[in-house]
Amino acid sequence: MFGRKRSAQVIAAAVLAVSLAACSAGTGTPAASAALEGVGAGEHTTVGPVEHVHAGVLDTAYVEYGPANGPAVVLLHGWPYDPASYIDVGPRLAEQGYHVVVPYLRGFGPTRFLSPDTPRDGEQAATAHDVIALMDALHIDKAVLGGYDWGARTADVIAALWPQRVKALVSVSGYLITDLAAQQQPLAPAAEAGWWYQYYFSTERGELGYRRNTHDFDKYIWKTASPKWNFDDATYERSAASFDNPDHVAIVVHNYRWRLGLAPGQPQYEAEQRTLGAGPVITVPTLTIGSDFDGANADGKAYRAKFGGRYEHRVFAGVGHDVPQEAPAAFAQAVVDADHL
Repeated sequence: MFGRKRSAQVIAAAVLAVSLAACSAGTGTPAASAALEGVGAGEHTTVGPVEHVHAGVLDTAYVEYGPANGPAVVLLHGWPYDPASYIDVGPRLAEQGYHVVVPYLRGFGPTRFLSPDTPRDGEQAATAHDVIALMDALHIDKAVLGGYDWGARTADVIAALWPQRVKALVSVSGYLITDLAAQQQPLAPAAEAGWWYQYYFSTERGELGYRRNTHDFDKYIWKTASPKWNFDDATYERSAASFDNPDHVAIVVHNYRWRLGLAPGQPQYEAEQRTLGAGPVITVPTLTIGSDFDGANADGKAYRAKFGGRYEHRVFAGVGHDVPQEAPAAFAQAVVDADHL
């Protein structure tokens, strides 16, 4: 998609607008699948100036778009990605007056721990606290939160634990809060195969392999998670620089080992994790997105009951895992529409 002519983008966006106009907001029923293959714009090649702020245990690096006094939107990336996932989303939202903040999560890009003694912890509550600390540091009382992969999980956790900080939620793949007990139950063989890297990271060989081959490993994940996205080398290299963070491997490995119960979490998060393990219903206005990456769960029915407020679900057919970078116009519109649910 990167480098396609703008005329093709406009045509695709027009088709998308018609498709999304048919969605019935607030009904809680899945919207009709929109034909989005090839929508990825690739209009921007840099994420803009990187800012820094001390927030909790981190010196958090972030990029921002739009007026500082605009309605706040915080967008969260996944693994193995970075804020470049929102390179074409941020400017679209800025044009509509939003103040968009996109942080580099712990272990990515220029974000650094303030102390060498802080555990390099990748559990879900830790990243959620990072985002709350960032909002506090930037004096953002309440924001629309959006994300995919780790970013969606983090946004879901924040919406569950601190709903007063979330005006609305956009969550790709829906309800991703981790229940450690449920994680101990095996899946069907085909489903287990999709998590091969989780098991790889559970071994010392896997950790060493990821450390030695981070660049090529993550590019392989991009290709397998978004097989229809014809990203070019420049697009990948822009994000790959973020994986050179000195804590990246430790955070990634701990994240996946923690999910399998093979690495401990931090004591200060135990009470919150018990709450999250109970599968709390998210009550803030929410728009969920399913894509090809979600397979049979793309229709959102599996997690519909986990959202108790105003709700809408959309299906982005032809789009892989990095939804905001592959379909930026559609994702940006989802943020705007969630804000008005």
